[in-house]
Amino acid sequence: MIKFTANRLQELKNSFIGKKIAVVGDMMLDGYFWGDVKRISPEAPVPIVEIDNQFFRFGGAANVVLNIEKLGAIPFPFGIIGNDSEGKILNGLFRDNNVNYFDGLITDDSRPTTVKIRVIASNQQIVRIDKELKTNVSSSVEDKIIYNFNKIIDEIDAVILEDYNKGVLTQRVITEIISIAKSHNKIVTVDPKFSNFFLYQNVDVFKPNRKELEDALGKRFENQIEIENAARELADKLNANYILLTQGEKGSVLIGKDETMRVPTKARKVADVSGAGDTVISTLTVALCAGANITEAAYLANYAGGLVCEEVGIIPIKSEQLFDELMEEIK
Repeated sequence: MIKFTANRLQELKNSFIGKKIAVVGDMMLDGYFWGDVKRISPEAPVPIVEIDNQFFRFGGAANVVLNIEKLGAIPFPFGIIGNDSEGKILNGLFRDNNVNYFDGLITDDSRPTTVKIRVIASNQQIVRIDKELKTNVSSSVEDKIIYNFNKIIDEIDAVILEDYNKGVLTQRVITEIISIAKSHNKIVTVDPKFSNFFLYQNVDVFKPNRKELEDALGKRFENQIEIENAARELADKLNANYILLTQGEKGSVLIGKDETMRVPTKARKVADVSGAGDTVISTLTVALCAGANITEAAYLANYAGGLVCEEVGIIPIKSEQLFDELMEEIK
């Protein structure tokens, strides 16, 4: 198990500041409509929710962007938004959170902004409304993403490929972004989904969860040994340096060519697992850029993910909270 000293933690905390991370993937908007149910609709046997409050937050790859910013690093988002009201809201959230999105966010008139609206009454989700298009982006949009990424490759320290299977990370975008990044010796980390699972070749860290691994390999695992063997099989298939397999309350396991490290969860009380995976990939990547070795980075990422699980809702962890908690632990 990793044993940090106070000096090492302070060194890493300082080194988080200003690291530049590109995030390529499916930028999404999460909407929340809160209210009460006092009657049933006369039009259909459904509840009428009288809305008291509504707000919007980053979702999908946009939440990874926010996590990076809160950790003290500088995110460079790459993705698409629609020419619609939700796109304007998402743009506003980027501005409000001091994210410089320059040319990375492309407005695509042919697609809607990916949006997930949750209607909640009496602390219970009544319905979720999704607005999205899952088909691959056009070749012209692919051209723009790749061109714009190439323009800033010398500025960044790493790239995160954040895949929600909403069409931004096509086979061409995936292979060319990885090729460009590796040719410039940049760190590449991946948070995958099912459709493109085996396209992410030659990356530094590939971070699936257990369900994603089982679905991709078409297997269900009976015990931890089977899980870790499957992760090694996956590392060979992808020629990945490391697999970081997250397992919810069971923590995570880091699989490399010559090492296996099991990292228990740090959540003292799990309130909500939403957004934990985004925090893990963000913290892992920033830590690697800050000079952490892979075991230090995996530990920090798992610890940050545990802190997120103690909060209700998708709440990013700030650098101060992460390192203050770790400092308290080693006292």
